Amino acid sequence: QVQLVESGGGLVQTGGSLRLSCAASGRTFSNYAMGWFRQAPGKEREFVAGISSSGISTSYADSVKGRFTISRDNAKNTVYLQMNSLKPEDTAVYYCAGRRSWRTIVVIIDGEYAYWGQGTQVTVSS
Repeated sequence: QVQLVESGGGLVQTGGSLRLSCAASGRTFSNYAMGWFRQAPGKEREFVAGISSSGISTSYADSVKGRFTISRDNAKNTVYLQMNSLKPEDTAVYYCAGRRSWRTIVVIIDGEYAYWGQGTQVTVSS
């Protein structure tokens, strides 16, 4: 089992920045590819960004490319999501997810991730 705990959410104005963190425990973190997903009220959960277990490969949703950056520190068992130039449409609950994989391909389908955090709320005011 892998336990994931997100932090760093909050309320920010349009154009502002936030950095989300996801701390992992329970298994060897470097064996897991990680992803960030989000779910806005009344909408389905969607992929935001993903990173391979080694950190070599990353992938982003078109809606966040150029604004968000995913990274990981395997020594600290933590994955991050730096969010800049935030927009009201970024408002959602953000979830960290993990899947055991050594492949460099980043998976964007939420059903492929076995482990999930509890989520952290991000609200962007206009």
